[in-house]
Amino acid sequence: MTNDATRAAALLAEHRKSIDRLDAILVFTLAERFKHTQAVGKLKATHDLPPSDPAREAQQIERLEELAKAADLDPAFAKEFLNFIIAEVIRHHQKHQS
Repeated sequence: MTNDATRAAALLAEHRKSIDRLDAILVFTLAERFKHTQAVGKLKATHDLPPSDPAREAQQIERLEELAKAADLDPAFAKEFLNFIIAEVIRHHQKHQS
């Protein structure tokens, strides 16, 4: 292997370690987020509140788009990602309503 190929392989390995670490952070962060949204869902069910809050969801999407821009992340991707999470949260909240 040439020096360039050796350096490239080492850089690749470092990038992959970082990606693996960040994937773990994402999974644990999502788990923590869903623990809180589960508690919100139970609270809403207990107090007969609707499982969805469109005004809050719109605020959160706008907030996330701004955070994405600041982080140099595609805001459309961030919006799609949050919409997926919100849909999952609402689905969980609806289960508590039953």
